[in-house]
Amino acid sequence: MKNISVIGAGTMGNGIAHVFAMKNYKVNLIDISQASLDKALATIEKNLNRMVAKEKITESDKNATLTNITTYTEMKEGVSNADLVVEAATENVDLKLKIFKQMDDNAPADAILATNTSSISITKIASVTSRPDKVIGMHFMNPVPIMKLVEVIRGYATSDTVCDTIMKLSSDIGKVPTEVNDYPGFIANRILMPMINEAIYSLYEGVAGVEEIDTVMKLGMAHPMGPLQLADFIGLDVCLSIMRVLYDGFGNPKYAPCPLLVNMVTAGELGRKSGVGFYDYSAGGKDWILSPKFKK
Repeated sequence: MKNISVIGAGTMGNGIAHVFAMKNYKVNLIDISQASLDKALATIEKNLNRMVAKEKITESDKNATLTNITTYTEMKEGVSNADLVVEAATENVDLKLKIFKQMDDNAPADAILATNTSSISITKIASVTSRPDKVIGMHFMNPVPIMKLVEVIRGYATSDTVCDTIMKLSSDIGKVPTEVNDYPGFIANRILMPMINEAIYSLYEGVAGVEEIDTVMKLGMAHPMGPLQLADFIGLDVCLSIMRVLYDGFGNPKYAPCPLLVNMVTAGELGRKSGVGFYDYSAGGKDWILSPKFKK
């Protein structure tokens, strides 16, 4: 594999493009918005400059990485020579099905089609293509250039050859791939999201406050970030969406999203991305404080 196309220039897409380009793959980064593409390139360059400053890479490495990335606003042109297409669009099932149909129509017949979804069924996504055996999940973690894990998800029809290829490719770009099967939430979010939801329930029921819940998990369980702060980082809307996938997929009441989570999302308090969630990020940068709503 030499040519990688990445669809979606947001946080995950630009991170995936960054990682492949650093390992000397030719990357076509595709988004319908030229402004999003320009912002993605600026983000990648900023992150590379940080690596140069820390002497993790050279100026030459940075320039080579940027040279490896070409941007497109049209999918047909952007995937025409792809060996692998990685979709990293918004976590919306209808949007992903539409994109995969377009990917299937425009990518070479032998190209592997991968999705960065964190919870949507690979089998369902594959069903709209003519090559379900070549559809697979590559769930990168955020921030992509730093986090080592890639959750590799086999759909019902994914071939052994395709799975083996993606496992090896993930290792080749410096990641640690972990193979899982296609059931709601896969492994990462099947375990993580109920923990976050339970932390929100504990707050909702008055068991403990935001800072107390996060402190217990950080100092008692050695988590680098408490579950409520992590929920803010992920996006409360994303957390709610994944909980609904789990609840719909299993029909088990233990996956019912906490009413407090539902209310916060309905009110537009989505965490870091909106400026406020369980914590208040309106000061910008690394400065954040407890949200006034949760002060005692």
